[in-house]
Amino acid sequence: MSESRKPAEEYVVIRHRPGYRLRRTLILLVFSITAAVLGYATGMAQGGFRFSTAEESRDRLEEQVEQLQSQSRETSQQLVNLERGRTIDAQALNQARRTIVNLETQIASLKADLTFYKNIMAPSETSKGLQVDRLAMQSARQEGAYNFKLVLTQVGDNKSYISGVVAVNVIGMRNDEKEVIALRDLSDDIEDLGVRFRFRYFQDIEGLLRVPEGFEPLELQVVARAEGSKSSQAERTFDWDELTEN
Repeated sequence: MSESRKPAEEYVVIRHRPGYRLRRTLILLVFSITAAVLGYATGMAQGGFRFSTAEESRDRLEEQVEQLQSQSRETSQQLVNLERGRTIDAQALNQARRTIVNLETQIASLKADLTFYKNIMAPSETSKGLQVDRLAMQSARQEGAYNFKLVLTQVGDNKSYISGVVAVNVIGMRNDEKEVIALRDLSDDIEDLGVRFRFRYFQDIEGLLRVPEGFEPLELQVVARAEGSKSSQAERTFDWDELTEN
């Protein structure tokens, strides 16, 4: 009787996949960044949040900054180790570098937003009441067109609403002469000379403006006036080149 055949030996082939652990870490980081940004965007979308909500937003931002900084340090160290060991391909290396840059950008953005909340709730003695906080501009697709976003804040006393009007003028040159143009004459989104506002913590005023041909903008002047018991005025002038340099 012939001997029974022994089962064939099984072999396990282990494939070396350079950069696998880093790619897995990158995926986790992308999800973490997305979750942090979506969480913050949701909070910002709620314009009428209470004071307790503002404090919670501040605390949440502090936690997110700490988490993202820790993740950035860990990923950077992994990248250094992998570069030294030559165990990562060029594509994964470039992806890791882009992720780290993106992570650092998100951290800087969160820190700026955290400072924004802290300034509203714990201002200095010289920066209380109605404030022209910031003005951002970004080039639009049309030539000579820009998306703008003006942020007004009420710093310190946020227990009641503040209301009034804000006017924006663009100062520049045309035909070698100084010219001042009201924002309503440059933007279809602004109907009145003074834009009405009413808020407790902050309010955004957004739209699209178009620079007329032959006009060279130099500055944007913002004048906000509060009415009633909180009557006050805040003014700020922004350099056009600095606003549009990005």
